[in-house]
Amino acid sequence: MEILIRNGQRKIPLDKARLKKKTAAVLEALGQGHTELSVLFTNDAKIRELNYNYRDKDRPTDVLSFPQDEDAVDEDGRRILGDVAISVETAVQQAQDHELTLEQELMLLTIHGVLHLLGHDHERSAKEASFMKRTTKKIFQELYPGVLPSGTSNF
Repeated sequence: MEILIRNGQRKIPLDKARLKKKTAAVLEALGQGHTELSVLFTNDAKIRELNYNYRDKDRPTDVLSFPQDEDAVDEDGRRILGDVAISVETAVQQAQDHELTLEQELMLLTIHGVLHLLGHDHERSAKEASFMKRTTKKIFQELYPGVLPSGTSNF
């Protein structure tokens, strides 16, 4: 497993080693132990730019996923899942509303992003939305037993 973490924002300190460890647990829980994943933690300005360039939506968002082709592999034969971009600024706001720590919110968004990389899309159907919600909740509970998001969380 190869997890590449990049902190592209400077305002909010992040424990990259801990986030990498938690992300590895997410991949394992999804049966993706022999894969490569890149995660970019960024700010609202950058994610807004990405959202506009790739989705034609001129506003910041919490998480974006950029999947690779299913047959993309790295030099060690690991499947390259793709890239997940997360706005730390938006995550801070959502963490407060969801009554979570920043780390917990970042992992909630990571789970969501990885599910998109694996081809799931909550906008496709109610069945897909239900699957993503159940799977996100299950994995989040494995990472943080007894903790559930509240407020406006969809999970």
